Amino acid sequence: MDVDGEGVSAVATGDRTIPMHPGRHEAFHQFTQQKLPACKPVLTPAWVISIFLLMGTIFIPIGLVTLHASQSVVEVVDRYDIECIPEAFKSNKLGYIKDSSIPKNCSRFLKVYKRMKAPIYIYYQLDNYYQNHRRYVKSRNDQQLLHGLKYNGTSSCKPEQTNNGLPIVPCGLIAWSLFNDTYEFIRGASELTVNRKNIAWKSDRDHKFGKHVYPFNFQNGTLIGGGMLDPRIHLSDQEDLIVWMRTAALPTFRKLYGRIEEDLNADDVIVVNLMNNYNTYSFGGKKKLVLSTSSWLGGKNDFLGVAYISVGSSCIFVCFVFILLHMKNRRPYGGHNLFVLEQERHL
Repeated sequence: MDVDGEGVSAVATGDRTIPMHPGRHEAFHQFTQQKLPACKPVLTPAWVISIFLLMGTIFIPIGLVTLHASQSVVEVVDRYDIECIPEAFKSNKLGYIKDSSIPKNCSRFLKVYKRMKAPIYIYYQLDNYYQNHRRYVKSRNDQQLLHGLKYNGTSSCKPEQTNNGLPIVPCGLIAWSLFNDTYEFIRGASELTVNRKNIAWKSDRDHKFGKHVYPFNFQNGTLIGGGMLDPRIHLSDQEDLIVWMRTAALPTFRKLYGRIEEDLNADDVIVVNLMNNYNTYSFGGKKKLVLSTSSWLGGKNDFLGVAYISVGSSCIFVCFVFILLHMKNRRPYGGHNLFVLEQERHL
């Protein structure tokens, strides 16, 4: 950097020296010396108290609204994995679920404690099921799901890649472990119709699962993992599979099974005839059936509302603490004092 009597005349960058326009000398000098004009807000106690008070008055009402929306959702939850085991197999649950000769049918009675407006969403919930395990998540091939047997690079699907020397479609542990419990719902003397269409994301149906890809050589091995797939239906219409293949991030999760398109009244008793096929006993998992309505915010989840209220309440609390501290240790903040403090800071 060369400096003349008026300031900087050139700047060296590596092997080159760049001459500077005389009009830029002063600006460049101010930039290098950090003397450019800048906004320097002075956070007085009044400003700090006002900001916290404003945040509190905004966050608390939002939290109350979202919490009310969550509380308006009606849920009926029933754990059935223990109750649906015959008394003779209570001490040998694994033997019961693995023995295909033992009937797996079971009936449960659900009482509706509050009116549920259609659509009523049917979920199955699994606990202690780690779909986010690295080896499990990687055991799939998205190109095969889209193109079928035309795509052969399925090494990521091991150990469910081939069977008897033939490729498996869909391959991988995720598809192999497809959930296969089934449910029927009866109210009074009539069976409730369950709509099982459009339970998967439209983007998944249209862009991730091929319309000309059909199951091939699936669940034909000696060890059956979960549900079967109809080889006559292409994958983009196998919505149970599409829902299952979107893996969960947490060990407790719910997946959509279907929808009931009619209202349920308070004190209605719903008879659920289910098939307890899926093995969660080998790893200490739990199975639950969930009937739920929805609100403008989605399903029942109090976390967002509680979080807003907690943050808003904390802001109000801090606001009052600052008010008390300011009243106890009041200091003069006139314009002259601010000017003096600013001048002293630059000395």
